[in-house]
Amino acid sequence: MAGWHLDERYETSAGTVAAGRTGDGPDLVLAHGWPWSSFAWHRVIPALAQDFRLHWYDMPGYGKSAKSADQRTSLDVQGEVFVEMMDHWGLSRPRVVAHDFGGATTLRAHLLQGCDFERYMLMNVVAMRPWGSAFFDHMGQHADAFQGLPAHIHRAIVQAYIEGALVTGIAAEDLANLVAPWLTEDGSSSFYRQFAQADEKYTAEVEPHFGKLRCPAKIIWGDADPWIPLARGKALHRLMPGAAFATMPGIGHLPQLEAPEAVVDQIRKFF
Repeated sequence: MAGWHLDERYETSAGTVAAGRTGDGPDLVLAHGWPWSSFAWHRVIPALAQDFRLHWYDMPGYGKSAKSADQRTSLDVQGEVFVEMMDHWGLSRPRVVAHDFGGATTLRAHLLQGCDFERYMLMNVVAMRPWGSAFFDHMGQHADAFQGLPAHIHRAIVQAYIEGALVTGIAAEDLANLVAPWLTEDGSSSFYRQFAQADEKYTAEVEPHFGKLRCPAKIIWGDADPWIPLARGKALHRLMPGAAFATMPGIGHLPQLEAPEAVVDQIRKFF
């Protein structure tokens, strides 16, 4: 099956994770961010599966993975789960593409927990303080007040939040599938729980190590990103002087859905 799917289940220290794999070639792991799921990669997976053995999973608290009231899903936990998934798949030095919170997750795994990569691409990542948008900051301070909203208001908040990341339009079905995991009873609670558990100390812990990457790396950035501006990407590059850097003109925070062909091209050229 060359398309995106989630036909694997694995019990991690943070709950059951839904995962998938496809393709032939060198191992390449796709790490998603917030508030997405591995579905965000679905438009690049068929093309990349021609060249790579692809691996992906929904982070605990996201997508089709476990969501529970007592679940910790902060970035320290996500870094640990990433290492667990690499061990589960038997990947000792995979190639890795990370987006958004997938950046902080994989940076922690690599720089703090000894997870080795063959090559490493960071795309519009959360890696440095301060994080995200003004709305993200507001929600983090008042997440409890949003629990229990009527379903139609919750749906409107989630959709508006996701649309705020985009500069170019995406297919209506893609938007619906990004929103859907957060509309169930456990998904709604998990959505606000992610804000409540967000803590910049988890990037502060790894920031001093950015110059110690142990593999070739490249940072790519949708240069019209309304959430994490290009200036932040350039600042990250200054802290990773050995990394390459490229922009994707006119693209927002979700390049793999806004411009999948450009993302596939960047990945093929680097890996």
